[in-house]
Amino acid sequence: MTSTSGSQEKAESHSPGHDEFMKNLADLHTERGRVKLTILDPQSKVNGKHIDLYQLWNAVTSRGGYDVVSAEKLAWRKVGQEFNLGATNAAAYAFALKTVYYKNLAAYEIKTIHNQEPPPKEILENLTAKGGDLLKRTVENFKPPSRESFGQDSDGSGDESKTPKEEKGDIDEPGSGAGRSTRGLRQAPPQRVLFQPDVSSSRQPRHAQGHAHSPQPVTAPINSYNHSASSSTAGLPLSIANYEPRPPNPLTLRTVTTPGNNPNLFKEHQRILRDARLAALGRGPPPSSKGMMKPGQGFDGPNIYVRTLQGLRSGILEEQDYALHHLVKISHERGDKYKFEAFPNLAEALIEYALEVSALYFDVKWEIDYMEQSHELHVLDGIKGTPDILERIATLRRLDYPDELEPAALTHKLTKIHEAGLTIRNLALLEDNAMYLADLPQLRDFLSIVLNLPQDPRVTELKHYALDIAEQVTKFWSMGVHDPLYRSLLNQVADGSDRGSVLTSLRAMCRISMNLEESNLLKGVPTSVLQNIMNWTLLEDEELVHACLDFLYQFTAVPDNVGILLAHADMLATPSFLFQLTRLLLYHAHRASTKYLVHEAIAAAASQQISQIPRDLLEQFLKLEEPERSTRWLKAVFEEDSESEITQIQLWQAYQTQFNHYTALSNPLLPAAEFIKNVSQVFTGANAQVRTVNETNSKFIIKGIRPRTAPANLDGKSYRRCLWNTPGQDACAEYLLESKDMFDHIAIKHLGIPRNPQGGWDLSSASVPQPQLDCFWADCRHFARHPDQTRTPFNAGMHAKTHLPERDMSKETHNRTLATQTTLPLAHVLRASGEGRKQVTSAFLWQDTAIDERGDAGGVPLTSVLILRNMARNLPKAAAVLQEVNRANYGVPGGPEDWMNKLFHPLRQTLMYVLAHNRPMARHVSDLLSWIETGST
Repeated sequence: MTSTSGSQEKAESHSPGHDEFMKNLADLHTERGRVKLTILDPQSKVNGKHIDLYQLWNAVTSRGGYDVVSAEKLAWRKVGQEFNLGATNAAAYAFALKTVYYKNLAAYEIKTIHNQEPPPKEILENLTAKGGDLLKRTVENFKPPSRESFGQDSDGSGDESKTPKEEKGDIDEPGSGAGRSTRGLRQAPPQRVLFQPDVSSSRQPRHAQGHAHSPQPVTAPINSYNHSASSSTAGLPLSIANYEPRPPNPLTLRTVTTPGNNPNLFKEHQRILRDARLAALGRGPPPSSKGMMKPGQGFDGPNIYVRTLQGLRSGILEEQDYALHHLVKISHERGDKYKFEAFPNLAEALIEYALEVSALYFDVKWEIDYMEQSHELHVLDGIKGTPDILERIATLRRLDYPDELEPAALTHKLTKIHEAGLTIRNLALLEDNAMYLADLPQLRDFLSIVLNLPQDPRVTELKHYALDIAEQVTKFWSMGVHDPLYRSLLNQVADGSDRGSVLTSLRAMCRISMNLEESNLLKGVPTSVLQNIMNWTLLEDEELVHACLDFLYQFTAVPDNVGILLAHADMLATPSFLFQLTRLLLYHAHRASTKYLVHEAIAAAASQQISQIPRDLLEQFLKLEEPERSTRWLKAVFEEDSESEITQIQLWQAYQTQFNHYTALSNPLLPAAEFIKNVSQVFTGANAQVRTVNETNSKFIIKGIRPRTAPANLDGKSYRRCLWNTPGQDACAEYLLESKDMFDHIAIKHLGIPRNPQGGWDLSSASVPQPQLDCFWADCRHFARHPDQTRTPFNAGMHAKTHLPERDMSKETHNRTLATQTTLPLAHVLRASGEGRKQVTSAFLWQDTAIDERGDAGGVPLTSVLILRNMARNLPKAAAVLQEVNRANYGVPGGPEDWMNKLFHPLRQTLMYVLAHNRPMARHVSDLLSWIETGST
């Protein structure tokens, strides 16, 4: 109920005219000086429900206004029902609603509806809403209601002269039970009698006896309805009649100070007394400690960032655990603002702690020396790095831990080492932190050590952290062939057992020297790594394929690397890999087709003659009774055409000619008048008309139908006419329904091929001479136009099948019929066939691949074509490499042209297809083809 009313209020507040009405109402109240008194209440409520003044105004004025509604019995209840005020205490709610209208809208009604000036607020809004007669209320004639009139008004009573006893059964005062007519009203409480001072002279006459008494207010007996005339306010001034006593002012209290509410004051008082006693004894006050920093007070200690840094470097296990726990949270939540340069030695401390992971697997504890280069096995160079770190790791002795037992200290240590690695990884995602870490030589040693840890599931996560760090910092490093970290990343790809490790390793190597002027040559890549990368491009894993292609794009940008692919072409299956790259040029292509109009459609010409129905259809019609027979015949030989017409006599004669010889006296034809009337019933668009030819002659026609070019059977399927037209003979006019029947008709009647006793065709007994054999279907003359083909009954019959429609509609476009052939038939042939010509369209298939936000090609197809372009461009430059290879093993003479032909000649057709059908890739494929053409010459 609450949600319903709320939505109703919201709808009302946005009803047309609401805002303008509320503005006009506020302006009126402003003129009457009532806004400051907060009398206007736009948020009035009755029974907790908001009363929209605009809705209340419409409800009351539609019933005639305030006086009319007040004069009608129970009218205010009916108004209240529109606001869903409830039925339990309807009388009180109706009176409250009436009061809302009276206080806020009565003056507006007088001003706008009745075009009169509202009376002062002292005799309108400041009084009760009982009664009506707003228009008759003026300062001169209005009298405030006396005590006798109290309780006489109700929402359903319009007669104010009645007493409550007279209205006992019908009165509806607030507080009375709704619908309980047998219960009497409560007696109204006695009216307050205002104090009336005696204005007569205070001097007593001489003959007065006794003491003078001060004037006293007249009191009325309780529960009495008989009041004296002096108690009435009818004759009093307005200032006295509207007098209300002033509310009493609250008593001002002063707070008493006690030790409970002000202990500091009493403490200071005790100090003063204590100092006075000491002074009396000749002793001075004790020295003041004000401003002195006491232990544990006045200093909160270092913040969380400094404490974690100092705790990590303290070497105390508890402090280190606390520091790592909070550093993980800080790096995750504040990693975008937490920079290493603001906390010196934090990165170094994290690296030193994470290096302790080696002590869990090998008999070594790494130390970083920042002073001088040491040749000890466990000492790492913190100034220049340790180039032989992989050789040192290879000499370490592996510690043995039982697989079934894992000490709690080991588990706890591994957890904290993972937290240190995670902290470095999270902070390295910030560009400034990555640059800071790139300047630390010990970071390379740390990454190499972690990536060469034994294969243990417990440190797999730590290895992933190391690879993520390497991905962020390798763009600031240049790496040679013998760089320990570069070799470690290649080993991750060569192993290939972890997809995540392979992906991150490839990305890290692709980013080498990205922010430097040096080029990333990617030299020294083993053939096993290349073979793995090429094989992974065959997978349906877009992320992995994209990472492999990015690596190969940078790899093939160097001519020496292209020479490696050619030198190991058989082992690496380089030609097959290039074919796979051309296949990726349409990777996830979106297929869309565009239709082009080849020939417009040509509607079938209207037949000038009414077709004779075939024999089999005629036999079916003869079995029918009239008027069903005429209805079927009309549908079989005619069709609707709003532009065509036929004379009634011609239509009737055709009907008689068709059936007059076959009908018996027991089944006569339909009379002419009924037959013509039946035409309009069969074809809703046809109607009989009389057309004036001249002053003396008129023409009776049927408008809206035309003869079919071929009759239709009872199911609506059209017969096909045989278009065989042998020179010197009449054109064949047979109508056949099925293609098989049409072929039998052509073979037997026109080609003269009989059937043998087994039901097959006896080609040797054909009656048409072989030199005269030809296709005369609509002047086809197939053998005359193709003299190289042998004229045999078999070839003639097989060719005749091409003119017949297919049973499968999807294959109908392959028939050489007049409606589907690509060349426009002769006009007289098209008219003779009676066939229309279908619209001929051609569809071109587009296979567009992914594009970026600028509309250019992107993704896997773009990287694939760039690799092919690198191969085509660097083949001539790799000639020096090819000379050092025994080319006899590969069957290639060795020149760049030979390699170009071997690698790219089989791809030309596919590349041309991509060029034609892939619009985003067309420009790049065209560039590739130009490089292939340049390298082949």
